[in-house]
Amino acid sequence: MEKTDCNRKLLEVATQLFSERGLHGVSIRELSQAAGTSISMISYHFGSKEGLYSAVLQQQFACFAEIHEIRQRVSDPVEMVESYLRWTFQRHRNNPYLLRFYTSELTNPTAFFATLVMPVIDEVIVIMAQAIAEGIRQKRFRADVDPTNAALALAGMVNYFFLSSQATENLISHSPEQDEKLVQQYLAIFTRGVGAP
Repeated sequence: MEKTDCNRKLLEVATQLFSERGLHGVSIRELSQAAGTSISMISYHFGSKEGLYSAVLQQQFACFAEIHEIRQRVSDPVEMVESYLRWTFQRHRNNPYLLRFYTSELTNPTAFFATLVMPVIDEVIVIMAQAIAEGIRQKRFRADVDPTNAALALAGMVNYFFLSSQATENLISHSPEQDEKLVQQYLAIFTRGVGAP
């Protein structure tokens, strides 16, 4: 197996196994066997099982950097909320293992949480809180809303849709064809609430 193929295969296999069982639930032997390579290749490419896990986390969370591009492109606060919702739906659709790593690291953090996971989550929340604060200044959002709490509520709302998909598959469609309709529904809930006028 070529070196680049070996690296790619190890990352692919590790992503699946680590997402299912976490860092400590997978042995280095299982990883090498599943990748069809020797244990020494893990050391060669990643230094250790922990190095491989770190590489998987970096790969999974790299998509969060796109929030900066969205923020540069979108200045209107309501449009920023809508763009965030659309991006989050797409992010989960394009990265089917991401939510497992996200929730695993939030509920049972590894040594990599503080350096690889928390900073990217913080960045997204800060950027969204800034957009919401701008909406408050423009009188487009309520003045009695804390921007950071609102950003967390927004993130919780859309991420929970994916987190609860198995439990709610009989209640609501989780088909990608419904994503745009859901983006608009969540935007309405976030910007107008659910109370009758």
